[in-house]
Amino acid sequence: MISKEENILLAAEKLFAEKGFDATSTREISAAANVNVSMISYYFGSKEQMLEKLFEYRMKESTDFTKTILHREDLNEWEKLMMVVNSYIGRVERLKDFYRIMQTEQITNKNPQINDFMKVSKLGFLKVYEELLQNGSANGVFTTIPHVEFLHATIIGTVFYAFNGMNLYREFNDKNLSPEEYKKTYFENLRKHIKQLLKDLLGYDEK
Repeated sequence: MISKEENILLAAEKLFAEKGFDATSTREISAAANVNVSMISYYFGSKEQMLEKLFEYRMKESTDFTKTILHREDLNEWEKLMMVVNSYIGRVERLKDFYRIMQTEQITNKNPQINDFMKVSKLGFLKVYEELLQNGSANGVFTTIPHVEFLHATIIGTVFYAFNGMNLYREFNDKNLSPEEYKKTYFENLRKHIKQLLKDLLGYDEK
């Protein structure tokens, strides 16, 4: 069961994604969360601080999971990398509202606190990729080591472009599938595509 604070955050997340941060009022958030509007001030102080808390909440989920994977001794570096990548794709698929908000914040660049959250998150992923690549090379798992920043850009760029273009690609492919069926197939194929990209970039031979 989620807490009242999380309930408010989730309601705000949905509204921010649908209407935009500036166009969403605290009264709309409180109505969607089924709480008194005073609870927003009690838990967060302001709408801006609520947005900051949402970023902190979502990014902590991601970094905690990634750190756990690095310490898995039963997996090699390729398996760890694929767990990180598949987890990221799964989050983008599952948390579409949050990632729409994130893209808007990256463009507007208005909130320094949120910019710091995103910077720390990106640097954290770069360090994870760097560690996996270095250890994978030392252990003979990878035969080629690309620049970490371009590896990161390839993963992030491919996932987000695919995420934003999904409806267009569905129309292009003219699939006789429901939106949900197409979405499931689409993200399965995205995972396969990135897996093949990474194999080529890292010189990994899956036996």
